[in-house]
Amino acid sequence: MKLTKHEFIRYGLVIAIFLILIVYPAQIFNIFKVLYSASFPLIIGAALAYCINLLSSKLEKWFWPKSKNKLAKNSRRPIALLISLCLIIAIIAWVLRLVLPQFITAISSFFSSLPDVIDQLNKWLNNSNQASAITSQLETTKIDWNTIQSKIMKFISSGLSGVFSSTISIFGSLSKGIFNFILALTFAIYLVSGKEVIGSRLNRVFDAFVSQKIMRKTRYVLHIADKSFSSFIAGQVTEAFILGTLCALGMWIFRFPNALSIGALVGMTALIPMIGAWIGGVVGFVLIAVTSPIQGILFVIYIIVLQQLEGNLIYPRVVGGSIGLPGILVLVAITVGGGLAGIVGMLLSVPIVATIYQLVRNATLKKEHKKIPTQD
Repeated sequence: MKLTKHEFIRYGLVIAIFLILIVYPAQIFNIFKVLYSASFPLIIGAALAYCINLLSSKLEKWFWPKSKNKLAKNSRRPIALLISLCLIIAIIAWVLRLVLPQFITAISSFFSSLPDVIDQLNKWLNNSNQASAITSQLETTKIDWNTIQSKIMKFISSGLSGVFSSTISIFGSLSKGIFNFILALTFAIYLVSGKEVIGSRLNRVFDAFVSQKIMRKTRYVLHIADKSFSSFIAGQVTEAFILGTLCALGMWIFRFPNALSIGALVGMTALIPMIGAWIGGVVGFVLIAVTSPIQGILFVIYIIVLQQLEGNLIYPRVVGGSIGLPGILVLVAITVGGGLAGIVGMLLSVPIVATIYQLVRNATLKKEHKKIPTQD
């Protein structure tokens, strides 16, 4: 079989790339690592754009959708985008406003009551035989105070330098985080506001260099993935709302303090699959245990029961039902995804498995010559 010039060049490039990957795997990995680190704000921005676009697209349908006025058409998306951002910021600010003041008050109450606890401990030692026993034990023990003093001074000096370097590191990380967030948000707004233009240009490039058959299959897979991811996000928000409402309602029934604020926090953190409720539960335990340790322990028991109900019943049904994935596969996806990539794996595993499940299901129906359900 005689190869054409173009086929020879193509196969040569494939072989060359394969050999480079085998000979220089560490260098190639480092290059991808640097590229990932540099483009991380843009990746976060693209994820934000996808989530914001889900809400913005819904709002655009409400603002004079049939109007032919040029001003109305041009202002529809900016208004929808602005309202979407304001809604997201308002919800986050509302939850923080409910939780942060009470959390700060609880911590302040803990430290203000700490001197009384120490004073009571001293009185107990002075009024018991423990003080004399400790004193006699110290008298019979030979202590090298010079060695202890030198070690203390060394620890203090190294600790101060460590605190100074840690402060600089924290300040640098905080500044970098703020800059990356602003960059990601700006990139997200740009993507949402010009999505048609960006999509049209990308389609022109791919259509010019990629065959129509490959592009048709690629668009089909992307359509299924988009449906799975959007349904997953909608189901995740619904599940978080249900869990937060159940948490607040149960706390109100059992007379736990701070029911509304802790319920709102549990609902917000429940956006992280499966383990999010535990994060809110820890903060709730701190808020309750400072004033009543017994109620704090009872609250932990209540959160454990609620988490079992959420993990085994609510989450698989609500999220799995929204994306058309059986509940058992939802649990498998979260378990495997969490083991491979932590929280990020939990967030991405369910829609990825749902996409694969839908593709396999459609391919099976096609092989059986049955009608494939329409993906809206």
